[in-house]
Amino acid sequence: MKKADTSVPYLEQIAEAVRYISLQQGLSPEVGIILGTGLGQLIDKIQVHKTISYKDIPYFPVSTVETHAGELIFGVLNGVNVVAMKGRFHYYEGYSMKEVTFPVRVMRQLGIKKLIVSNAAGGLDPEFEVGDVMLITDHIDLFPENPLRGKNLDAFGVRFPDMSEPYDPKMLEVAVEAAKAEDIRVHQGVYAGVQGPNLETKAEYRYLRTIGADAVGMSTVPEVIVARQMDLPVFAVSAITDLCSPGKVKKISIQEVIAAAAIAEPKMTRIIASLISKMA
Repeated sequence: MKKADTSVPYLEQIAEAVRYISLQQGLSPEVGIILGTGLGQLIDKIQVHKTISYKDIPYFPVSTVETHAGELIFGVLNGVNVVAMKGRFHYYEGYSMKEVTFPVRVMRQLGIKKLIVSNAAGGLDPEFEVGDVMLITDHIDLFPENPLRGKNLDAFGVRFPDMSEPYDPKMLEVAVEAAKAEDIRVHQGVYAGVQGPNLETKAEYRYLRTIGADAVGMSTVPEVIVARQMDLPVFAVSAITDLCSPGKVKKISIQEVIAAAAIAEPKMTRIIASLISKMA
């Protein structure tokens, strides 16, 4: 299928991707879900209507990360029509920010009214433990490029979108209540988005903590910026997969990250499923 082509206007690329997907399935999704590293268990709770491989969608990027399946899942979760990205795209893979956020634009055009984002992150707060869950209340954007850079797409939103409240307070409140009802310990905090793909140095961890971050990762922020420009309410959650506070930093492999995500995943799945059930 056709992939990124700068000779084709971005809006036309989005429109063609939407047309292709619409012809493949007839479900009108209300909620879009982006699943991060090692966080695909939620798919098992979806009554799947249609699965579409990224590689078959015109102009859709293809995930190069081994832990990201690369599938768009359409179905019903707790009575709500959803579309879930099983695998996302990262700036460090070499994609532009417009490519990284392309799927969010497409999901919006498909009809979603809310966006739920999950990720694996390093815990900067000394109170965090591996396998903990952090509900994101705010973020710090440390990426070298902004997805809104360049000519504004007026059809999607204003040139200077307000970001004083990027994460929806009502959805956050429902998630907190769901965690209490499920007896799940959760934290709330600020997520710092960095370029990657290398993990940070100890000095960088100290810097991130000093500027107000509670967790750090290599995704989420670009998608949220684009979603908010399009006036999509967003809920985001991090699985704490490694510890980055003084005295707790140690070398870590991707296998260990996935293992840690597996500890947090059932808790995140229950919270997200409960949150979505309240939207029915």
